[in-house]
Amino acid sequence: MVSQDEPDFSNDPYSWNGLTGWKSYRTLRPFRGMYWDVRRRLPYYWSDWRDGLNYRTLAGCVRIFFINLLPALAFELDMMRNTDGYFGINEALLSSALAAFVFSLFSCQPLTVVGITGLISLFNYTIFAITAEQGIRDLYPQFLAWCSIWAAITHWIAAACNWCDYMRYITDFSSNSFGFYVGIIYMVKGFQEIASTYYAVDDGNPRAAYLGVVIALCYFFSVWALESIGGTILFTPNIRKLLSDFAYPIATIFWTGFSHIPGHIKQADLPRVPHTRAFYPSVPRPGGVWLVDFWNLPVKWIFVTLPIGILITLLFYYDHNISSITAQAKQFPLKKPAGFHWDFFLLGITCFVGGVVGIPLPNGLVPQAPVHTDSVTEYVEVHARSREQWLDDGGERDESSGEGVQWIQHNNKKVEATKVNEQRVSHFLMCLAFVGLMAGPLLDVLHTMPRALFAGVFWIVGFTGLSAMNITQNWIYIFTEKRFVDPSDLRTGMKKWRIAYYTMFQFLGVAISVGLSFTRAAIGFPVVMIALIPLRWVILPRIFTEHELLILDAPTAEAEVVLASIGGRPTLPEVRLAEERRRQRGESGETAGSTHSGSEEAKAEGMRSREGFRDEEEREVEREKAEESKRRGVKADLITGHD
Repeated sequence: MVSQDEPDFSNDPYSWNGLTGWKSYRTLRPFRGMYWDVRRRLPYYWSDWRDGLNYRTLAGCVRIFFINLLPALAFELDMMRNTDGYFGINEALLSSALAAFVFSLFSCQPLTVVGITGLISLFNYTIFAITAEQGIRDLYPQFLAWCSIWAAITHWIAAACNWCDYMRYITDFSSNSFGFYVGIIYMVKGFQEIASTYYAVDDGNPRAAYLGVVIALCYFFSVWALESIGGTILFTPNIRKLLSDFAYPIATIFWTGFSHIPGHIKQADLPRVPHTRAFYPSVPRPGGVWLVDFWNLPVKWIFVTLPIGILITLLFYYDHNISSITAQAKQFPLKKPAGFHWDFFLLGITCFVGGVVGIPLPNGLVPQAPVHTDSVTEYVEVHARSREQWLDDGGERDESSGEGVQWIQHNNKKVEATKVNEQRVSHFLMCLAFVGLMAGPLLDVLHTMPRALFAGVFWIVGFTGLSAMNITQNWIYIFTEKRFVDPSDLRTGMKKWRIAYYTMFQFLGVAISVGLSFTRAAIGFPVVMIALIPLRWVILPRIFTEHELLILDAPTAEAEVVLASIGGRPTLPEVRLAEERRRQRGESGETAGSTHSGSEEAKAEGMRSREGFRDEEEREVEREKAEESKRRGVKADLITGHD
């Protein structure tokens, strides 16, 4: 039995280092990544269920269920407006249930939350508009089904050919750009939902539209306030955890109830979640079953759907794997191995099933995935004390005599992540909950929810994601007055215009993607996002120095337990270029050999930990990062309140 206390994946057998000839080509050795993913994770399968039997898992399940359900319903309402009602509430619930069922039982990364994203809704109604323009509006279900079938096939090819290995080249530069783009889409969808509220009410009853704006804003601030309590020193630790854990259900129940208060509020007649028939599709289909008659699509249109299916695969390749990486990011003390190739194969299965039954294709959820891991992480609050010198007269400090110096002691709260409950229970419970919601009585409960509330859902999820991205943090630093900048911040050694210059490359990718998202070319935005990877690895190392990139960027996945599934840790391009420059300057071979890529002896010994390859400059920067992390304590990247 594999030890789960201190697993060591630095010498994992799944590696392409040192291979020559045809064996060094991933595509020529199919299923190798999938095989090792399953073999690596299988010994942990039963512990994945046992480790979920605790309060932290239950609280995390409730929290992520609402964070998954509410955006899914919101996106479904968006698709309903843009597809003439083809997609409805049951389609959203069945899609989420399918994903939760498959990934809770069979995946290697059960912490990755899979469901409906704004990007697939964008795809769906863009394809609907294309079919309407081509005069085949009645063939939309079959057209979309074939897009999904081709996507499933290309998913399976990518997984079998070990192409998920290239996700190891993802750094915060591209993953944060994508997260920032998703956050913007969420915010825009919130405003569109509010705008639709104005169009949905009668001209003689503007109170509903105004009340909808009030409820959306109040919902946003309620969730933000409740989750923020987890990071404060108010009340007691148990109360703080309780309020932050159940922020979404508390706010949802309260503001739904508020919209039913008798009198002027109830008489405003707010638009609500529409009714639907239990367990049946929203639009009647031949025979009254879920299956789409995809075999009736003319052959020429089947071939037209092929490039669209490939674009869906590109989107899911990036989106789903980014979700998995962020769910297993460096701030979480994970112990169990990952499995990117196998999970991408499973995603192909959900694409195929989702296509033939006519539901939105489920995918990894970028904003929600790390929240799920954060929700099931055990945090310990430590009482920390610190002292600082204070100049009581505003004069110069005289440390030799002690005059003008006063010592001030502070009591602080430091939060440390001690354990992640890596389990399948929370995802499986979500599956049961989604299926249960398709029953008649619970559909009536969903009908009580005002549609304006979902605008608040979009805003809080989008705002939380935007505020956590390094793009936002870098711009906050740039506009911070210099004398109040923390001296320990590594960016103090850089010129601010260089930080802005770096961030502008991220903004460029985000701006182009956002611009495409509101045109018929929206289905091509995955190409822009993927193009950020070679931009980071080929162009930026020639513009920025090794020291600058080590401060501003880092691999999104750094733990060996995660990297083992994608072929190990890659050589950073700035380190390689710096080594080449040092060699050209005639520096000693010993110095060059100690860099990330230079040690042939380490390669011969199978050493895949980065520690053996770091140069002195990189070690110094990372030592400073470690000291800063210890000084501030562990903190969740997202403003989830559970920190």
